[in-house]
Amino acid sequence: MLLVVGEHALGGLSPECAQMATGFAGGVGDTQQEMCGALSGGVLVIGGALGRTVLSASDWPALDLATRYRQRFLAEFGETQCARLRETVVYAPGGPGSCAALVERAAAILLDLLAKGQQ
Repeated sequence: MLLVVGEHALGGLSPECAQMATGFAGGVGDTQQEMCGALSGGVLVIGGALGRTVLSASDWPALDLATRYRQRFLAEFGETQCARLRETVVYAPGGPGSCAALVERAAAILLDLLAKGQQ
């Protein structure tokens, strides 16, 4: 998510940004026990686009968009935890068998929210 949408939405990323996000994949360290990596990666992109750079700045724009992203993600997939998503969406009967389709749908949600936020 960060590498694809982040490159598009932020106009490039430093290698360190991608490195720092690597551990979020697979529900944190591929444990599948925490938040889906597509969701956490999207929140990182939102922070990169709207996050504050000094403590005295407002963090509300990023928090508001992150909240809306999580709400849309939850409405679309019914879960935010990696393991549950893998059971109900990814490997469910008739499911794609890969997180790629989920990530693609989550990226579309994020891009839509980012576009609406810039209007």
